[in-house]
Amino acid sequence: MSPDASSNRPSDAPTLADLPDPAALLFDLDGTLVDTVQRRIEAWWEALRRGGLTVDRSRLGDYIGSDGRWLAREMAREQGRELDYAETEEFDRVSGAIFDELNAAPVPLPGATELLTALEESHLTFAIATSSRPGQVAVSVNALRLPAPPRITDGSHVVNAKPEPDLLLASAAELGFPPERCWYIGDSRWDMMASVRAKMFAIGVTTGAVDAAELVAAGAAVAVTSLTELLAELRRRGAVR
Repeated sequence: MSPDASSNRPSDAPTLADLPDPAALLFDLDGTLVDTVQRRIEAWWEALRRGGLTVDRSRLGDYIGSDGRWLAREMAREQGRELDYAETEEFDRVSGAIFDELNAAPVPLPGATELLTALEESHLTFAIATSSRPGQVAVSVNALRLPAPPRITDGSHVVNAKPEPDLLLASAAELGFPPERCWYIGDSRWDMMASVRAKMFAIGVTTGAVDAAELVAAGAAVAVTSLTELLAELRRRGAVR
């Protein structure tokens, strides 16, 4: 977790108040809406170990949020091993299965349920855009206890997930809004990179494994400490109650 993002922000850096009004908001899931990053790290460490790849757990945090097949390929290349598509798919599948076992009782991150509930009751459209496999999404989304099922675009909807922009573009298209009018909120470098490539406004939240400086370096227009800050700004604009 990160210290107060505002304490590391240059005085002339943009704030949420400087951004134009969004037509729609898209959210990452793991580490942004639900506190699952450590479980993702453990699941990937064990999947890689079973596949003959020894990786330092502390390094995996930087890769959480990216396309799982890409993650497996990058970890293998560092050890001089090239994986074909079937092998990367198997690593991703095994990691997902382990994560499902570990993720029995996910907890929403501060402000997540309140924010999404306020959006549900407002004129602002929102969706979840996550690289996760479909079967891994339901438990975490259910933990948010929202008044209605949210729209979700998951990793099965695209060939290339984050850091490529395909997932975000598919989600924006489903909502019916041009990407440049959307805000994308995420906790990882890959979220920010995908958002910039999709020409969305990238908002980093320091509830995952990287700090504000890393999020800004990856392309975040603004970094905040929690979704509570985002909710307060939307209320200030009169966009939600």
